[in-house]
Amino acid sequence: MARALAAKPKTKAAGMLHLKWVRSAICAPFQQKRVVKGLGFTRLNQIIERPDNPAIRGMVAKVPHLVEILK
Repeated sequence: MARALAAKPKTKAAGMLHLKWVRSAICAPFQQKRVVKGLGFTRLNQIIERPDNPAIRGMVAKVPHLVEILK
């Protein structure tokens, strides 16, 4: 019975964004550095996958010059 209550892992990539960090945040304001870190980036040219929801879209909209949407 406990098995039926466990969450199923998502297998398809529908509703996901592929983001790439394309420009350094060295000269960016502190808030923009925090947004890049909040998205989960750790190094330049890294590609990450995040859910496509208004929160993530809003974060990307704050740093469009640093982050690129691939898909």
